Amino acid sequence: MSAPIAAETILHIGSLPISNAQINATLALVILAMVAFFLKRGIKDVPGRLQNAVEAILEALLDIFDQVTGDREKSKRSLPLVGTLFLFILLSNWMGLLPGTGSFGVWHLIHNEYELVPILRPAMSDLNLTAAMAMVSVITANFVGMFTVGFFVHWNKFIQLGTFWKALKTLNFMKIFTAVIELGVGVIEMVSEIAKVVSLSLRLFGNIFAGEILITVIASLAAFIVPLPFMALEIIVGIVQATVFALLTLVYLTAASSVPHAEEESAEPAMAH
Repeated sequence: MSAPIAAETILHIGSLPISNAQINATLALVILAMVAFFLKRGIKDVPGRLQNAVEAILEALLDIFDQVTGDREKSKRSLPLVGTLFLFILLSNWMGLLPGTGSFGVWHLIHNEYELVPILRPAMSDLNLTAAMAMVSVITANFVGMFTVGFFVHWNKFIQLGTFWKALKTLNFMKIFTAVIELGVGVIEMVSEIAKVVSLSLRLFGNIFAGEILITVIASLAAFIVPLPFMALEIIVGIVQATVFALLTLVYLTAASSVPHAEEESAEPAMAH
């Protein structure tokens, strides 16, 4: 059985193709939504064991977030996005290890040959999904930056036209040269935003897809017992990859919501006056 890089289409809803990775992702979302719904309905003033367990997990997540943000309030504001990403990626990764994933499917005519297309495929082994999540993370970080430190302060990290214009008015060669360098640094910063999307998406996709290939190869050689250690390893990989993606998103949010060092320095003399 082969494992193509692109997710395979299982069916069409009208003209919309539905891939096996989409089915896995949708199931994960439905499970998370149902768990959240029943947990919310079951909240009590005197928590039971389940509510205590969930609160302990959330508190543990906030403690980890505090190590990045340094502020509990920032951690709480980041929890809905970062926590959801963590849980969604973790659940999707673990669902890819369930029996039947990658083995049960439908027969499709591909290149004049009938091939078995699995109905379920690990959601994070679809580059479209990981790229979309990475874009959401980076774009959200930029919006957070605009709303927290201000539109012009945030975008001044990338396009420092104000600094360049002030340098031109002084007709000072060194200031103009410095402003040109800062413009170049701003271009590099813009490229780095694109690089964040690429690195986030490829890291998650590459690790999960490689794990899928490994399990497929091992299972084809020995169907019983032998794949178990590798599946246990994939459980750990699933946790690690969910943690890395979530914490990097948190780092981007925290950095975007912090006032740039240059702006703080320029604000200090103004406050002194």
